[in-house]
Amino acid sequence: MMKATTTMKKNAAKEAEASPSQLIDAKVAALGDWRGMTLARLRSLIKETDPEVVEEVKWRKPSNIFGVPVWEHAGIICTGETYKNAVKLTFAKGASLEDPSGLFNSSLEGNTRRAIDFHEGDEIDENALKALVRAAVALNTSQKHPKGA
Repeated sequence: MMKATTTMKKNAAKEAEASPSQLIDAKVAALGDWRGMTLARLRSLIKETDPEVVEEVKWRKPSNIFGVPVWEHAGIICTGETYKNAVKLTFAKGASLEDPSGLFNSSLEGNTRRAIDFHEGDEIDENALKALVRAAVALNTSQKHPKGA
């Protein structure tokens, strides 16, 4: 029992020191199913679309040790959450983005965010998703920042 506890503490220490990208890699690997593959593909598309994107991990807690992947460029572009039956890509300012392909299918009632729920077997409309990411980056970079920010 003592050895298992020591190993767990060492693993927790490594996770605490891990970079956001390493934490996202670990989350994908830990999922080990269609959700991990979907999150990995979405991540890849985001990074292809915006090579300057910064990966972060937010909202880490004991019940979610890997936290929530967040992609930023002059502000949050989107977050990637995983649930039992869906991978949810939430665009922080999605309500301000045009969505001609109709990708947004969740969180439609809010004034700010919009989300896309991907379910097992869903195909990703890569061109439409890349267009949304580009639009989110353009919106973030076009907004004026307050003095001193």
